[in-house]
Amino acid sequence: MKSLQPHISMSAGDLAAMLNARLVGCPTAILTGVEALDRAGPEHLTFIRSAKFAPRWADSKASAVVVSAGVLLPDFDQGTRAALLVDDADRAMLAVLRLLQPKVSLSPGIHPSAVIDPAATIDSTAHIGPHASVGPGSVIGAGVVLHAGVRIGADVHIGQGSILHPGACVLDRCTLGRRCILQPAAIIGADGFGYLPGKAGLEKIPHVGNVELHDDVEIGSCTCIDRGKFGATIIGTGTKIDNLVQIAHNCRIGSHVVICGCCGIAGSVTIHDGVMIAGGVGIADGITIGKGARLAAQAGIINDVPEGEAYCGAPAMRQRDWARQQIAIKRLAESAAQARGAQQ
Repeated sequence: MKSLQPHISMSAGDLAAMLNARLVGCPTAILTGVEALDRAGPEHLTFIRSAKFAPRWADSKASAVVVSAGVLLPDFDQGTRAALLVDDADRAMLAVLRLLQPKVSLSPGIHPSAVIDPAATIDSTAHIGPHASVGPGSVIGAGVVLHAGVRIGADVHIGQGSILHPGACVLDRCTLGRRCILQPAAIIGADGFGYLPGKAGLEKIPHVGNVELHDDVEIGSCTCIDRGKFGATIIGTGTKIDNLVQIAHNCRIGSHVVICGCCGIAGSVTIHDGVMIAGGVGIADGITIGKGARLAAQAGIINDVPEGEAYCGAPAMRQRDWARQQIAIKRLAESAAQARGAQQ
């Protein structure tokens, strides 16, 4: 079956020069693609970031490998294979992946099937794709790309150079800064989830605020960021949010925060700059997460997290406390087993 992966055609020597790497082995090995160590075939490039993976090089069929400094490889045939030694394999591979990334050129203009309200303002350098729609009073900035089926509500502002992939929605009065990226089916400005119990049942609370994304924010596929009840839900500069994340009304998320997939963040949560949140984390409403904190996968956050701390578990606690607790539970189980054995 023909591969659909992006490909290159480059010798190991040329790639070493591009990466400023020290080459050990065959400089004429031809590379046409990139693959994982255990899946690579001849003419593939692979990489090894740490000593943990180095032994797998002997069994890999890859012609060349990018290797982090200090990692020792097993002996290999230097007449047919090559090792490219760099300071940081992950950073070197970033350059390779940028080389492989397909180059898409979209001409400025509005597709005939797009629906643009007469009261909207579209910069002449923007690209508006098939079946996209832009509501009244909205402003689409220079170099913006709206792919097929994107929906822009009323009085929305999309900043310069932002890219909205197919099916993304930015609803009324929300704003995106410069160079934001919305992956397919991301929803910005959905109604907040709020109900007031009463004699007649649950009465819906209107949410009349908006969402503000600052510069260089990326939002993953099927992630939903709800508008504020009043005021704004805010996502700070450079923050990256993965797929399938729910961010509720009036959250304030700082700059350069990373939120991995399947997290649920309740209303009015404050997350300060540089926080890293692993997958599946749940955060209760009104919580504050301090600057630079780290939350482990599937942590359940029901209390504030201090600056710089690592929390894990559900309910979450400091990582060192969690580790001590796990050791104590293990010892207790072992003691109980020994006691049962002594009684038999």
